Amino acid sequence: MRRETLQRLVRWFIKTLTSTEFVGVEYIPTSGGVILATNHMSRIDIPLLFTIPARPDITALVTDKYQNYPFFKWFTITAGGIWIDRTKADFTAFRLAAEAIEAGRALGIAPEGTRSEGQLLEGKSGTALLALKTGVPVLPVGIAGTETCNTAWKHLRKPHLVVRIGPPLTFAPLERSTRDAQLQQYTTEIMCQIAAVLPEKYHGFYRGHSRLQQILEQPASPVPPPPIPTGP
Repeated sequence: MRRETLQRLVRWFIKTLTSTEFVGVEYIPTSGGVILATNHMSRIDIPLLFTIPARPDITALVTDKYQNYPFFKWFTITAGGIWIDRTKADFTAFRLAAEAIEAGRALGIAPEGTRSEGQLLEGKSGTALLALKTGVPVLPVGIAGTETCNTAWKHLRKPHLVVRIGPPLTFAPLERSTRDAQLQQYTTEIMCQIAAVLPEKYHGFYRGHSRLQQILEQPASPVPPPPIPTGP
């Protein structure tokens, strides 16, 4: 099966079996490399990203444990996903992801590094490092409702899913003397921006975080924010 055919089938599946809203699609550039950093609660999250408007070229990092499941292995290969070993620093996956971005593709990635139990986990630094290496913006993406899919389908109901995209984030280069502090700052910024486009019940690790509160108190604006300044 061709990738385009699979994409059409997944779009039909999402439209038929769910009630899905995409909010903030205007923030997604229609071409050029970009990172979509998302929370991750369910196996339906990746197929949902696969149907996101404006970027039919999207690929994603997918944990290599799914190579042990024939359907998920076939789906990932057909969709052009990038396998990643989440038990270590997977430099091959990082290189392939960077190459995809530098070739002008959109890349989906879950900074938490694994599926959560419905609430955000502490983010890992890989997303910020990838953005710094490729020089592309990061779009925070909050996916809400996918954790309810199995229960809703068992009761023959359509789950209500919301994919909300926030304004792009850009990051200043790391300074050698403050590298670790900056990288932590950037990772926290990405995760708090994801939390800001999610309902409060999903905030998890970042619930009540001072940076999240600042973001929530800011007036909504379509203008991309300036790069985060350097420094600890």
